Order: sequence, then structure tokens, then C-alpha cells
Amino acid sequence: MTRIGILGGSFNPAHGGHRAISLAALDALGLDEVWWLVSPGNPLKEQSGDMAPFAARFASAVRVARHAPIRVSAIEQRLGTRYTVDTLAKLRRLYPKKQFIWLMGSDNLAQFDQWKGWRRIAREVPIAVIARPGYERAALAAPAMGWLRRAVRPAYQAKNWTQWRLPALVLLRFRPDPRSATQLRAADPAWQRHFLPAAPSPPSE
Repeated sequence: MTRIGILGGSFNPAHGGHRAISLAALDALGLDEVWWLVSPGNPLKEQSGDMAPFAARFASAVRVARHAPIRVSAIEQRLGTRYTVDTLAKLRRLYPKKQFIWLMGSDNLAQFDQWKGWRRIAREVPIAVIARPGYERAALAAPAMGWLRRAVRPAYQAKNWTQWRLPALVLLRFRPDPRSATQLRAADPAWQRHFLPAAPSPPSE
């Protein structure tokens, strides 16, 4: 069966950090592919007011994922799912011959208890948490981690994730990558202009 790592997110914008952790996870978990699920909208981020249009975020992901075993997917938009728990349920029905593991940064683990149906997510698929600088203490102290602590598997067994009894979580450490979408937006607030089609020129007189 094909082994797929799923990295969901806003990709607002996608950047080299997403690519680096995906390639590292491919190796550490023995994956065939990583799927980037570009979210039509993130319920935990929609109040920020700086979410770029889906087309720009998707295009940035396609560019960053080039020449790597990374598939950029708009399946959440096609399925009309808003929450990860619903997306995973549909993915598992659509692709019964694929085995999925959910990839998330430690910043996501810190707020995982705020996700709809987070315990159900953990019972549906294994979870690999990738350390991110500045978030490890919050992640380890998170309410979700209190519930998941007994489910932690040793990193040296990471390639055996298809055999784990769920819930199961593995903590992975790679070379720290300081890049973040927040920093990129701060450096170039109009970044999306590079990915959206230019406005048509007015007709000449």
C-alpha cells in the first residue's frame, strides 16, 4: 500500500520550510509521497484578515513543491470539507489502498485541542509532530498532549507507523528551519501579486 504523509494548512504563502520538513518526513517515515492539502479557509485563522485568495496560496504551494515527491491538492475545496476530521474521513473512503499519516508542526500540537474532533483525528490516523523552534514547550504542555502522552512512539520506530495501534504519535526532530509564513507576509505584505493573474489592460483608444 502507498504510504502518504498529509500536511494540511493555509500555505499563506507556501515556503521552503514546508518543503524542508516534508522531505525530511519522507525519509524519516519511509513515505512514498507527501500531500499538501491547501485549505480553502482555516477556522482558527480567519479572523486575522491577512488570508490570501485560495488561487494565490495554491500557486505558491505548486511552485515550492516542484521537482519533489510532493503533491499539492485542492481536495478540501472539491469535497467542500472545512475541518480536518471530515477531510480525513472522506480521504480514507476515497483511497482505501493508501495509508495516511498526519504531519503537523509542534505549533499545531499546541492548539490541537481547539480542532474539531481532534480525538477522532488521532483515532483515525497516526500523527507525526515536527519540532518547530519556539513551540516545543507549549506543545509538550498542551491539553491534547496530556491525552496523547501514552500514545507517543519512539522516533527510531518511525518507519513502522503503519503497524501502530491508534492513537499513535511520534515526535520528529530535524534541522531547525526558522522560515515562517508570518515572516514572509511581514516582509512582503503583497506577496500574492506574484501568483495572481495580472489585471487585464484597458483597451486602447
